[in-house]
Amino acid sequence: MRTILPGPPSRADTDAPTVHDRWRPHATLDDMLRTAPPGSPYHRLGRTDRHRWWQPVVGTLALVASALVVVCLLFGVAAVVAELTDRPYDADGLPTFGPIPDTALLIASLALLLPLLLGAAWLVQRRPAGTLSSVLGRLRWGWLGRCLLIATPLIIVMLVGAGLLLNLTGESLIPAPDTWVGLPEFAAGLLMVLLLVPFQAAAEEYAFRGWLLQAVGAYLRSPWPGIALQAVLFAAAHGWGSGWGFLDLAFMGVLFGWLTVRTGGLEAAIALHLVNNLFAFALAAAFGGLSADETMADAPWQVIVVDVLALSAYALAVDRLAARRGLATVVPPALVVAVPGEPSAPTGAEPRLPGVGVESRG
Repeated sequence: MRTILPGPPSRADTDAPTVHDRWRPHATLDDMLRTAPPGSPYHRLGRTDRHRWWQPVVGTLALVASALVVVCLLFGVAAVVAELTDRPYDADGLPTFGPIPDTALLIASLALLLPLLLGAAWLVQRRPAGTLSSVLGRLRWGWLGRCLLIATPLIIVMLVGAGLLLNLTGESLIPAPDTWVGLPEFAAGLLMVLLLVPFQAAAEEYAFRGWLLQAVGAYLRSPWPGIALQAVLFAAAHGWGSGWGFLDLAFMGVLFGWLTVRTGGLEAAIALHLVNNLFAFALAAAFGGLSADETMADAPWQVIVVDVLALSAYALAVDRLAARRGLATVVPPALVVAVPGEPSAPTGAEPRLPGVGVESRG
């Protein structure tokens, strides 16, 4: 009796994915998500091997549409609550619940952009959402903490300097310093600020220095067109106000954009934005300014002078610290993004291979 031995498997048999293959977490990463090639700077992280010209455009349109839906739903719920509780409406036709709830509603509407931005990177551009954070595919918490340590005393010095300059010119940093709201109301306002402002500040950075900068960077190698565009839009988003205020916000946008590319992530921009907003909202909560319509766009020239000096000092200090620490500013040669169900690579230390993944600063 002849024995028929099985021959080698055919190409169709070896190439066909099994059910097990299709459900493996690492297969999902390989098939669905891509990171930018090694050596890519931050603004080019959207330029993966699966990049298509329409993705940044469609992603931006989807973000705008989804943000409008979320804001409409949020304020729709507020309108229903206002009707049920017989709350008044303001001059713009929006329900009002008092300075603290109204401010919380506004801040929350901005904070809710954060998951939308991360989702757009993942769903539309088919890349890890963490690549909006930094070249390591995640938020570098240790580096963020160091930037916060630099930003906090600097903002305090800036506020003191702006207050002194305003007093010398016959004005005041606090419009009505004698209108202390009292400890209970201040405590409630401060709690709201501490809970919501970190997400609001981060959402703005992920939108302007993250999504917009990388959307333009998907087409252009130079970071400067993206830095300029997001800076103008960032200033316009705060209202036109005075010419001085608009220029200050545009300068802030340019500096934050440069720092983001220079340090390979959003941490430096988030840190200063967060500390600045925390102090600003805390002062407003203390002296009844939460209901005011003024923004940074309405700031007088005295504040702008001090602000430009403080921002420049912060950028210099952060840049020098990043250089001394050998901070990764481009995608390292072996970026591993953690996937649920798979062991992740160690993330406590950043790669410091000589000449690879770290920009030479001289």
